[in-house]
Amino acid sequence: MKGIVSVCCFLSLLVLATTEEEEDVLTSILRDRSHIEETLRLASEEPAGDYAAALQRLRKIYHNSIKPMEQAYKYNELRQHEISAYPGRTLGASATDGEITSKPMVLFLGPWSVGKSSMINYLLGLQDTPYQLYTGAEPTTSEFTVIMHGEKVRSIEGIVMAADSSRSFSPLEKFGQNFLEKLIGVEMPHKLLERVTFVDTPGIIENRKQQERGYPFNDVCQWFIDRADLIFVVFDPTKLDVGLELEMLFRQLKGRESQIRIILNKADNLATQDLMRVYGALFWSLAPLINVTEPPRVYVSSFWPYEYAPDTSRDLFKREEISLLEDLNQVIENRLENKIAFIRQHGIRVRIHGLLVDRYVQTFKDKMSFFSDPDLVFKEIVDDPDKFYIFKSILAKTNVSKFDLPNRDAYRDFFGINPIGTFKQLSAQCSYMGGCLLEKIEKAITNELPGLLSSIASGKNPTLSSCEATGCGEKPKNRYRRH
Repeated sequence: MKGIVSVCCFLSLLVLATTEEEEDVLTSILRDRSHIEETLRLASEEPAGDYAAALQRLRKIYHNSIKPMEQAYKYNELRQHEISAYPGRTLGASATDGEITSKPMVLFLGPWSVGKSSMINYLLGLQDTPYQLYTGAEPTTSEFTVIMHGEKVRSIEGIVMAADSSRSFSPLEKFGQNFLEKLIGVEMPHKLLERVTFVDTPGIIENRKQQERGYPFNDVCQWFIDRADLIFVVFDPTKLDVGLELEMLFRQLKGRESQIRIILNKADNLATQDLMRVYGALFWSLAPLINVTEPPRVYVSSFWPYEYAPDTSRDLFKREEISLLEDLNQVIENRLENKIAFIRQHGIRVRIHGLLVDRYVQTFKDKMSFFSDPDLVFKEIVDDPDKFYIFKSILAKTNVSKFDLPNRDAYRDFFGINPIGTFKQLSAQCSYMGGCLLEKIEKAITNELPGLLSSIASGKNPTLSSCEATGCGEKPKNRYRRH
């Protein structure tokens, strides 16, 4: 009996020694992560007060000057037929407080099992922890996973994320309950997640039909693409073919070339000569899909926590990785400037929409007579707006670029659900205390938002003035008093 006990004790010690030895070996093959901390400046503290003050002022400008025209002319109900008409933002989507205060979003796209989830695990240092994203050689990610900052580690169901109006994900409800079941949020305390949000997506499988996913996959991808500050499209040496789903994805990315970074992952699996051939094959496959003079940058490395394979271009891979991290850090550093630019761009589109609706209303009133049929008159205007110079008059009078004009067909649908009689002209959208909608939005576009941007660039504290904080504004002129 004593002999059996001795053997059991010996085996236990042997297993323990073997486990410790495996851990030592595993630690020895893990890659040094100090360059991630240094490049992303995770140890530095940010001036949180200045950032919060600038966001408060930006939110004030949006609510006081842009949102009133959004609501008056139902901008959020405008739909655009062409994806590329407004690259960077889906027309008809109004900004929200959640989007104004949200962190920069980094979106990971690409074929299945090319290392998207492993790359996120590597950047966050999640490997061999209970919180790491599941990875494998087979298609593993079937959900859209949003990795965010939180005080503690927890997962959030998609229906909860969509129901929370304080987040920027509430518009995702429109894609249906089947999609919300495939949406999951993960919160965890991490210095990098205090500054950025990662979105991991299901891998593209070319032999799968869209209806088999149970939700509109391309539409969901478009929603995230429109809101992403940086888009990583990941490939590996074994998945360079371009099928219908990937081709559609690049069509959706049109106009976003400045935000796209192509990543050739798992590059240390190849010898140098083979890597050059694969690099050329990747460009050959993507050339018809990226029709721009300067193609997006391609980063060649192996983004996972373990050491590079021996006899490979280690120094090259390390420099490529640091270069990619610098791109990510640039997005983080410029996040406030990007938000201001986005709100200003959004304000320009809302202003153009208000001017167009105003012109439709004015033309309708001019063409109506006592014996006219209102439906026939307005149908003629909507079907052929060029006959009545709707769009040309906007370009002639208001210094609007023709490249910013929305699609004419969008207004046929818009007025199909919003009768023309429900809108007032811009000249009637004025109040004694609140001023005029057009004047306020033009002031925001030409003065307030550029002023906020310049104050940040010059390092000044963008605090609210007493009137901006209380909403007192300028004293309105009495239009009825004789001077």
